[in-house]
Amino acid sequence: MIILGVDPGTAMLGYGLVERTGSRLRAIDYGVIKTPSSMDLPDRLEAIYLALTDLIELHNPALVGVERLFFSRNVQTAFGVGHARGVVLLAAARRDLEVREAPPNEVKVATAGHGHASKAQVQRMVQAVLGLPEIPEPDDAADALAIAICVANRERSISRIPTGALDRSALKPAPSGVTPYEKAVREALRREKLGIGPEGSRTSGVTNRRKSQTAS
Repeated sequence: MIILGVDPGTAMLGYGLVERTGSRLRAIDYGVIKTPSSMDLPDRLEAIYLALTDLIELHNPALVGVERLFFSRNVQTAFGVGHARGVVLLAAARRDLEVREAPPNEVKVATAGHGHASKAQVQRMVQAVLGLPEIPEPDDAADALAIAICVANRERSISRIPTGALDRSALKPAPSGVTPYEKAVREALRREKLGIGPEGSRTSGVTNRRKSQTAS
């Protein structure tokens, strides 16, 4: 089952695609869709829509997860997020895809274990849970992956997966005890507390990585 997670924004929209097979999660693709401020708003929204539909056609996700809109003191930012969310919902509706909303705090709890995690903590936990060789950057893409992780595990726990989307691993009874996902989260939290990186080295910084998609 493939989930497309989206961190909405007009200037930069993060996306992350995660595949869940049984209790195992892996990243398929992630990055950002950028639109220049020189473009008129309708053109920026159209560019985002076209880029999203390309992603949907390429990866054929079963669900779309999007961050729930919350009230912000920065009204201009809230408007931009609202516009981008509308485009995400439209792109999903045009492909008959179900949408799952995820509040920011729930996403942080699902990845970092608590609702007040910093962006850096979310990035490191996403890296650990998905077994990525590098910290996912920029943070918009990491947030989108975190949303996809949150939705994937929520869907599994409440058994709302359409029968046609189940694979052989998912048809097996859920394993008893601690799942591989929970083990990964616990181990990552332990390493986070000790300041140990995924390869056993002390974490003193992040590796620069650019994986973006520009829509113009």
